[in-house]
Amino acid sequence: MSVTIDWLAFVQVFAAALLGAAAVVTFYALGLRLLVRSGRSPVVSPAAFTDAITVITEKQARRATKQAAKAARKSPLTEGQKRIALLGAYACFALCGLAVIAGILLIVIGH
Repeated sequence: MSVTIDWLAFVQVFAAALLGAAAVVTFYALGLRLLVRSGRSPVVSPAAFTDAITVITEKQARRATKQAAKAARKSPLTEGQKRIALLGAYACFALCGLAVIAGILLIVIGH
């Protein structure tokens, strides 16, 4: 009994995984960038975690919220440009989700 490896299939799976991961990371990063440009920077409130995770204090969270609001007021973009950036951010997040769903469907259906 001998085991043979289909190296071409291995390379295809490797390339698909690499491209898929790059697409998800790129669309997510671009979506966050456009979200910030639209004046809606995501500020996450602190949560209580256990063990070695460092959590920001309430004072640091208020400062971050204040800085985000100040940056949104100082934006050189017009309201129309901000709206377009927000739509672009939503489109990037949708493409990110579609890439994940396509990968899952490829695994479930495409084998």
